[in-house]
Amino acid sequence: MGKVITLCNQKGGTGKTTTAVNLGVYLAAKGKRTLLIDLDPQANATSALSLQPHRISPNLYHSLVGGVLPEDIVRETGIFGYHVFPSSPDLAGASVELVTQKNREFRLYDIVSRLRNVYDFILIDCPPSLGLLTLNGLVAADEVIIPVQCEYYAMEGLGQILETVDLIRDNLQRDVKVMGALLTMYDKRNRLARYITKELRRNFPGYVFDAVIPRNVSLAEAPGYGKTIFQFDPDSQGARAYQQFADEVIKVSSGAPRIII
Repeated sequence: MGKVITLCNQKGGTGKTTTAVNLGVYLAAKGKRTLLIDLDPQANATSALSLQPHRISPNLYHSLVGGVLPEDIVRETGIFGYHVFPSSPDLAGASVELVTQKNREFRLYDIVSRLRNVYDFILIDCPPSLGLLTLNGLVAADEVIIPVQCEYYAMEGLGQILETVDLIRDNLQRDVKVMGALLTMYDKRNRLARYITKELRRNFPGYVFDAVIPRNVSLAEAPGYGKTIFQFDPDSQGARAYQQFADEVIKVSSGAPRIII
C-alpha cells in the first residue's frame, strides 16, 4: 500500500505548495509512482502543474461532496509516474457543505483508500488553515510533513500542528505520525535564519529533516511557467535541495532510523 503524506501548516507563505509539487516530481523521478492531491481551494498546486483550475471539471470538490469516483478525476501531469488530483475554487464551498454530513472528517480518507494501492506515495497539499479541509487531510494521512519558514513564529506554528495531530489521535482514533519539519526559505547569510534552525533542531530532536530548502529565485519563478523546479531549472540550488529531500523522505518511509541531530 502507498504511503500517504500530508503537508500541512496553518500559516501561509511557508513554501508548503512549492514543497508538495516538487517533492512529488522528485519522488516520481526516482521511480516512485506518485499522486498529488490538491486540497487547497486556491488550487496553486494544480496550476503549478500546468492545469487551469477554473476549467477543470470534475475536480476534488465533486469527489468530496458529490461522490464522483476519484479514478475519474485524477489527471496526468506530463511527467512519467506523476499524477495530480486537481482542485478548483469550488472547493471553498466544501467546508460549508460537509458540516452537516456524517463522518465529514473521513471524506478524503475514503477517497484515498480507493487510490492508495495504485501509488507508492500520495501527497496531500492542505490549505493554510486548521479548518475542515485540513482536518480531512490530516485524518487521511499516515504521516505529516510540516514546512516551516525560518522566522520567529516558526516554533509556535509547529507546536499548534503537533497539538492538532494529538487531538486527531485521541478523538478520531487515527494513528497519524509526524514524519518531520522541513526548513524552507533558508538564507544562510541571515543570522535569524541560522538561529531558528538551531532552535528547531534543539527543541524537536530527530524530527527536523537534514535537507533545508534555500531562498531561490528559480523556485519562485517556476510556478509562473506552470513547471516544477525539475523542469524549469534542474541545476539550481532549489532543485538540488528538493532532490535531497526526496531521498530523505524515501529513506524515512522505508523504516530507516531517524538520526538525532
